[in-house]
Amino acid sequence: QNIMKKLLLLLFAFSSFTFAQDKFTRMDSLLNYLNENNKFMGSLTIREGENVVFSKAYGFADAEKNIKADRLTRYKIGSISKTFTAVMVMQLIEEKKLTLQTKLNRFYPKIPNAEKISIYDLLHHRTGIVDFVNQDSTFHKVLDKKHSKEDILKVITSYESVFEPGSKYQYSNSNFFILGCIIEKLTKKSYAENLQNRIVKKAELGTYENKTEMTAKGAVTNKVFVPTTYYKEEATNTANKESYSYYFDGTNWVKSLENHNSIPFASGGITSTTADLTKFIYALFDGKFVSPTSLEQMKEIKEGYGKALIQFPFGERRFYGHGGKIEEFSSMLGYYPTEKLSFSLISNGNNFVQNDIIIGILSIYYKMPFPFPQFMKMDKAELAKFTGTYASKDIPLKITISEKNGELSAQATGQGAFPLTFKEETTFVFAAAGIEMVFGDKSFVLIQGGMKFNFTKE
Repeated sequence: QNIMKKLLLLLFAFSSFTFAQDKFTRMDSLLNYLNENNKFMGSLTIREGENVVFSKAYGFADAEKNIKADRLTRYKIGSISKTFTAVMVMQLIEEKKLTLQTKLNRFYPKIPNAEKISIYDLLHHRTGIVDFVNQDSTFHKVLDKKHSKEDILKVITSYESVFEPGSKYQYSNSNFFILGCIIEKLTKKSYAENLQNRIVKKAELGTYENKTEMTAKGAVTNKVFVPTTYYKEEATNTANKESYSYYFDGTNWVKSLENHNSIPFASGGITSTTADLTKFIYALFDGKFVSPTSLEQMKEIKEGYGKALIQFPFGERRFYGHGGKIEEFSSMLGYYPTEKLSFSLISNGNNFVQNDIIIGILSIYYKMPFPFPQFMKMDKAELAKFTGTYASKDIPLKITISEKNGELSAQATGQGAFPLTFKEETTFVFAAAGIEMVFGDKSFVLIQGGMKFNFTKE
């Protein structure tokens, strides 16, 4: 009887083990499949409580030098940096150096409406301050140059307010750039130093490495903490396990131009790993950084946005987290408090809708049916029907569709060509820009951002 019980337990333990293994094997297959079809390069980590249950990287950190990415590869995380910045602001509030009601004119009285804009408004993107990165086309020509904080603040100050502070939500990088400057003013320490002391060291976002030093008594080896999450202004260095980002031009992964990190700063300038990001958000919800009251305040969602936390559904589950986009990096961080489940996906090569990859990962994790996308090479004769130049009455733009090696690409007047991925029947997509094209008889409908444009073959 006892032996039988033990055997059943063993069998049960074994079957649940193989089943769990099976789930992560399938996840790995999905990401390998996307990588092999030039749809994705990057890294995924999944953490259950304190335990990492999946962590793997795909593709290259440096394609030219053939440096493959691994789970310690560091990527730019873009706007997920905002959540780090918000945590530091909440800490300063707990230290009584600030309140949520403190007005901006205490620090930057020249910014329009500074006397009405509160720290709360900055954290919730409710200020009416223009987004200096996306608003000012002159900036796009100088994204690779170092800019002083004074210069950027001058630019932010020069804009007129776009709406009454507190009246509505409008995402603006300027808000978190300003919060980064306030952190520096109040602590008299750099943003980078604050990040290390207030978050990185507390949650041990790094590795321990053996370092040997010569002393009077001979060589002494000590374990030294090496941060893998940090803010710096220097350019990417792949020798330091950092990664470049890439776009796919239909044949090859092409390296993206690099922005100077002085521009995104506290709104998007942090470098990290997917493992560190899952550790960070678990630590945040576990009370390592701020009090339960502060965490509740961060979770307060107003018009879809908390204090640098968004909430996104997966079925009946509600995840908290943030996304990021910088250069060709796309990142997502999510945490489901009920199960203490955190995941982070960072792509440094993006040729597929990242949201669809995340739906795939979570579907597989929760053992829900998820068919892999189909990347069929179509018959040249079949594709020839779609090639040609198309014009539209809706927009003054011509688009030329051409075929090469069984794949379609599209090129609009005066713009670079982009690859079209087969989705179904006569539908093709260009995921990076959220474009869908549905072909009919000598015509197609272009769908982007909820708008539809009709094109007819000339």
